[in-house]
Amino acid sequence: MTITEDRAADDADALTIGRRIRQLRTQRGMTLEELAAAVARAPSQLSMIETGKREPKLTLLRQIAKAVGSSVDALLEAEPLDERAAMEISLERAMRGQTFQALGLSPFRIGKSVPDEALRAMLALQGEIERLRDERAATPEEARRANVELRHLMRQQNNHFPDLEEQARGILAAVGHPGGPLTQRTASDIAAHLGFTLHYVPDLPQTTRSVADLKNGRLYLSSRVAAKGDARTAVLQALSSRILGHTEPTSYAEFLRQRVETNYLTGALLIPEAHVARVLRDAKAARAISIEDLRDAYSVSYETAAHRFTNLATVHLGIPVHFLKVHESGTITKAYENDDVNFPADRLGAIEGQMCCRRWTSRVVFDVDDRFNPYYQYTDTGGGTYWCTARVENSSEGQHSVSVGVRFDDTKWFLGRDTPNRGVSKHSVEVCCRRAPADLEAAWRENAWPNVRTPRTLLATLPTGAFPGVDTTEVYEFLSAHAPR
Repeated sequence: MTITEDRAADDADALTIGRRIRQLRTQRGMTLEELAAAVARAPSQLSMIETGKREPKLTLLRQIAKAVGSSVDALLEAEPLDERAAMEISLERAMRGQTFQALGLSPFRIGKSVPDEALRAMLALQGEIERLRDERAATPEEARRANVELRHLMRQQNNHFPDLEEQARGILAAVGHPGGPLTQRTASDIAAHLGFTLHYVPDLPQTTRSVADLKNGRLYLSSRVAAKGDARTAVLQALSSRILGHTEPTSYAEFLRQRVETNYLTGALLIPEAHVARVLRDAKAARAISIEDLRDAYSVSYETAAHRFTNLATVHLGIPVHFLKVHESGTITKAYENDDVNFPADRLGAIEGQMCCRRWTSRVVFDVDDRFNPYYQYTDTGGGTYWCTARVENSSEGQHSVSVGVRFDDTKWFLGRDTPNRGVSKHSVEVCCRRAPADLEAAWRENAWPNVRTPRTLLATLPTGAFPGVDTTEVYEFLSAHAPR
């Protein structure tokens, strides 16, 4: 489960327990104050428990059970006592979910005066909204689920995969690599070790990065690769699939897993774990961790350095991290987190394809003129303060920002912690920038028709919305600025 789903599960248990306590209390004719006195607690604390906002400890639960003439096992039963309680719990869960947040609806207290018919109507409407959202997302649902499941696995392992690290060590040992940055000659040696010769051609199919002739042991790459990027990366990505024994994928989930494994192994070859772990530990000891220094030390792209840091930060440094890659349109194309940061997600838990908050470092960096130096920012969120370092890089599909961030308490280990840049992002607890201000929306909702610009790589994971991938606030501001006076 995602961190958000874990919290939702905890909330669900607390809600059920709280409702059961309240029902048993009222059945005995006890007031909240009388129950609080019986268990030597403040009425406000008992109220938090009954409304599901706090989960009682076992010792307090025993006291409450005795006071209401029940047992702990009865209080912990999964099912509520009656239909009314079931509806209240379902509606409270819904109010804490993505659908209510996306609509900008604030949770409210469900009092006794709210008729059962009103609860049924609200639950029916909420169910229909979710059904329509699922229907609209039917085509990319497999891709969304695959992304979510893979991210769960990455989080469970702190984005560190020992079997792939071992594969990299074995290959590097086989070609006699002494450690440290991988040279282009060593990349060629790896190809030869695997039985391939390298051939650079000008007419490589535009939809491919490389083509392997398995029968004749020939690996074809574009002769223009040197001008477009790191020649080592193209070679190693092509060879990684062979090292890992990949076969033709039979599903999107398998395709996605293979792509992640390929990129991971490529990073592990370019930045060997045994060597870089010492480098990172030294940097932490000096309170001078820097993604830029990692990039420069191993002559890799900033994105590769950022990815590799997320592989090693938690396992070797004890630092939880998050990573974001965001298209200039504002659409999230890659994401990883194990530091409790709350990224926007759809009902399936998919982050890829969602719009990144306009106030998050990954979006703000596009408006920074200085592209030579990294951009740093502290962002206050509903779940705490986070610090991020970000850069903008060019790609065939436009500009992307790549950012790595940590919780405030871990900022002390990084260069850039003294930045004065601050932002506030409340998307995890309120609408924030996910919807345009009311006056802008009223003026332009019926008078705007933008043409979507979404990266090709997201066609399988398009976000939901009237115009998927479009930042409507930006569209409305543009129209306001250019409207005739």
